[in-house]
Amino acid sequence: MTARDEWAAPEDGPRLLFFSGGTALNGISRRLKAYTHNSIHLITPFDSGGSSQVLRRAFDMPAVGDLRSRLMALADEAVEGQAQTYHLFVHRLAKDDPAGAHAEYVTLIDGTHPLLLDVAQPARCVIDRLLAGFDAHMHPGFDLRGASVGNLILAGSYFENGRKLEPALDLMTEMAGVQGFVRTIVDINLEIGAELADGSTVIGQREITGKEVAALIQPIRRLFLAGPGGEVPAETVRIGTTNRDLIGSADLICYPPGSLYTSVIANLLPGGVGRAVAASPAPKVYVPSLGTDPECPGLTLSQRIDAILSALHADAGSVPTDALLNTVLLDSSLHDPAEAAALGRRGITVEAADLSHDGTRYDPDLVARALLAMA
Repeated sequence: MTARDEWAAPEDGPRLLFFSGGTALNGISRRLKAYTHNSIHLITPFDSGGSSQVLRRAFDMPAVGDLRSRLMALADEAVEGQAQTYHLFVHRLAKDDPAGAHAEYVTLIDGTHPLLLDVAQPARCVIDRLLAGFDAHMHPGFDLRGASVGNLILAGSYFENGRKLEPALDLMTEMAGVQGFVRTIVDINLEIGAELADGSTVIGQREITGKEVAALIQPIRRLFLAGPGGEVPAETVRIGTTNRDLIGSADLICYPPGSLYTSVIANLLPGGVGRAVAASPAPKVYVPSLGTDPECPGLTLSQRIDAILSALHADAGSVPTDALLNTVLLDSSLHDPAEAAALGRRGITVEAADLSHDGTRYDPDLVARALLAMA
C-alpha cells in the first residue's frame, strides 16, 4: 500500500468519478466504501430492459434501475437497520406470476409486506408515503411482473418531487446512508442509438448490448441519443451545473469496466461532458473490461480507446488526447507491449498490474486500491 492509498478516514477520501451504468462496477463500488465516501457515479438513464423499461414506457421517465443498483452498492452496511432497507430495495415481485405479483404489491401498499415491516421508523413511514405516491400514478394495466421494489420507491420519489430525479436521489441517498454521490448524467427520457458499419441503425440499449437479444453482427461506428423523432443533437441535451461541477471537482476520472457503448460511452454523449473532462486537471483513466464485451467483439484496446475519445472529442473539439484520457489501467493478462508502446506515442500511458486472480474477473479490492493510488 502506498501513502496515497492511506487516508485518515473514508470521509476524507478522494473524489473518484466514474462514467458508469449497469452492474459491472457494483463490486468495486462496494469495496471503495472502505477507502472513500466521496466517489462520484454519473449513471446513464437510458436502460431499456426489465423493470426500468416498464416504468419508462408507462410514465415517460428516465430509467432508474441502474441508479437504484448503484445506490444500494454504496449504502452504509454498518448502520443498524440498514440491512432491512437494503433487502426491501433489492426485492423483486414474482416474474412469471401476474396474480402473485399483484397480490404481493397490494401488501406493499397496505403496509403488511414482511420486508416492509422489518424496516424501522422513520424510514418505513417515508417508504410508505413514496409507495402510496407511486400507486396514485399507476394505471390498472401496469405490468408488475418482476418489478423491483426499489425502482417503485424511487419512481414514487420522482413523482413526489415534480418528476425530477436529483431531489429523488438525494432522498434515497439519505435513506440508505449512501457513501458517495450517485447522479444521472441527464434527467431526460431518451434512447441510445447506434450507427453500424454498414450504415444501418439500431435504437435501444437492449437491442445494442447483446445480452437479452442476439448480439449485433455489424460493429458499431457511432453512438447517439434518440427520441421519438429520431436522432437528438447532443448540444440540445446538456449536462446540468451539478454534474459539470462534480466532474470539475474530481481527483480522478475513470472510464470503468462495463459494456463499452451502452454503459460507458452513453454517459459521454450529452453536451458539456467532453468540455468538462478536458477542463479537469485530474488523471483520466480507462479500465477495460475483462472477458468478451458483446458490444465490441474483436476490438483491440486501441480501437476501444478511439471509441471513447471520439465521443469526447465530439463535444470538446480538437483538444490534446491526454486532456481526455491519459492512462490505461489493465490486468497483466491484457498487457500487450507493442500496443502499449503505440499508445505511449499518443500520450497514453499503460499501467499493467495483477488486478484479478484468473484473468476473467477483476478483484474489487485490487482495482479500488490501484485507482486510489493514482488519485
